[in-house]
Amino acid sequence: MDAKTLTPFVEKVNTRYLENLVGYNARRAALVIIDIFMERMAVYDLRPVDFSVLSLITHNPGITSRQLCTTLGILSPNLVGMVSAMEKRALITRLPHPHDGRAMGLHPTAAGQKMIRTAEKTAAQLEVDATTSLSAEERKMLLKLLKKVYK
Repeated sequence: MDAKTLTPFVEKVNTRYLENLVGYNARRAALVIIDIFMERMAVYDLRPVDFSVLSLITHNPGITSRQLCTTLGILSPNLVGMVSAMEKRALITRLPHPHDGRAMGLHPTAAGQKMIRTAEKTAAQLEVDATTSLSAEERKMLLKLLKKVYK
């Protein structure tokens, strides 16, 4: 190509190809929701993965670290620090597992239960706020379709 055939600038960015990719659209939507999540969860000092871990521990008292890693698709070394930090914040406690002498069950403390109940209400509201262009039925369908991708 010579200099005469090159366009000197782009007036409107063409995103048609990318907008037909599930991954591109899922990532763009996730970024919007994560930005709002980070802003609203700052008061609880919870990142998305911390929120997920504390929620799972609260809804599954006695869950093991291995079960958390499998459910969330995270590596064990990454979970160790999170669990220790939550334990230091008195949000969870470790107790011997009743059936596996080598494992520890993770349990929410009263403070952890109180925090996650409030944080879950905040998360539910922020998702409604972030998806105002969707009806309740469309939001339900979107969740169903996204789950079909990863389950």
